[in-house]
Amino acid sequence: MLAGCRTLSRTFISPPTKRQWTFDSHISLCCSAPTLSSPQNHLLPSNRHVSAPPCPSVPASSSHRLACSAAVMELKEVLQVLEQLAPLSLAESWDNVGLLVEPSNPRPVRTILLTNDLTDAVMEEAEAVSCDLLISYHPPLFRPIKRLVQKDWKQRLAIRAVEAGMAVFSPHTSWDSVKGGVNDWLVGGLGSGHVSVLSQAFGSSSHSHRLDFTVRNAEELHAVMEQLKSLGGETTLQHPASRPDSSGLPVGVTCSASALTSTVQTLLGHKSASDSLSIVKLEKPPLPGHGQGRLSVLDQPVTMETAIQKMKSHLGLSHLRLALGSGKTLESLVSIAAVCAGSGASVLSGVKADLYITGEMSHHEVLDAVAQGTSVLLSDHSNSERGYLAVFRERLVVRLPNGITVLLSKADRDPLEVV
Repeated sequence: MLAGCRTLSRTFISPPTKRQWTFDSHISLCCSAPTLSSPQNHLLPSNRHVSAPPCPSVPASSSHRLACSAAVMELKEVLQVLEQLAPLSLAESWDNVGLLVEPSNPRPVRTILLTNDLTDAVMEEAEAVSCDLLISYHPPLFRPIKRLVQKDWKQRLAIRAVEAGMAVFSPHTSWDSVKGGVNDWLVGGLGSGHVSVLSQAFGSSSHSHRLDFTVRNAEELHAVMEQLKSLGGETTLQHPASRPDSSGLPVGVTCSASALTSTVQTLLGHKSASDSLSIVKLEKPPLPGHGQGRLSVLDQPVTMETAIQKMKSHLGLSHLRLALGSGKTLESLVSIAAVCAGSGASVLSGVKADLYITGEMSHHEVLDAVAQGTSVLLSDHSNSERGYLAVFRERLVVRLPNGITVLLSKADRDPLEVV
């Protein structure tokens, strides 16, 4: 995750069950468990242990089965699969996710390359394998640009992708937030436990307000609703009574934020509605299991020294950076751990835990944690994210035709190393 403000703004429909999510496009979200017998499993690094967090699975939709019957897929079909695995609506409002580079002449997708960061070395690798779709966890294009020139390295990479007819897609914080995503994978390195979300994701709908009022009779209700309909806004009748009572006919409508002013003005034009009008702002429903950061109450507490070894193994690293909390030693027990992949200080700040695990924190953020008795374990930014690529690859492979090759970048690595 990039450093920055994490204001949670969601456009995601509340899940009706714990095992299946339904979107406006009627696509089922499925995080399939890794299939170790995949014919392309030999592409995974043999020296890295990856444990996939539990993730619900649902039967593939009919459109998915039809797509997988073909030898290759069009770009838009692959994008639909990526949306099923991690809806882009889960990404932070400040993020730049989705399709960032789209070829002018679309071609069937035969080769997909997964990378944590798009660098010159990764682009050379992508060109060498004739990559059709490059999935870069971090968005190579983040801030608005006014020109595409060779002197800027990120713009230069975008130009090379366009010239090669290569699509570039970035999921970033949607992978962080989704249940079974980057943060669930990261916290799984310490072992099993009761896991909860630190910064809850919320769904939303097109309607943000409910307006309750009373009209004299059904004829007036009809007139009011016709006026509201003529406004062209999103206003929906919710709960009219079957017949009027002594005070009139109770009515409720919902509307979008953009339609609120015009809806109120219309109702104020009717005396009975105006005298009885009340407005309620609708709460956004929480999305269980989705959001930024994770807190794990471990089933089996471990010593700090054991926690360090577990995370080294999980991340495939020989070194980590440790700041022991005030009064803590390597023999102190870790019962509660809070994690946030990437630069997680803004999510972890103030969370009560024995241990914070993230990629990077500033000097003063570490001091704050230590002063409250919380130890900090840092891996460097992308090292806290990169291992999830192998997990995601397995989930993606089982949803694509056998003719599509999904590769993990060999050139991708954290820019920092211990010397």
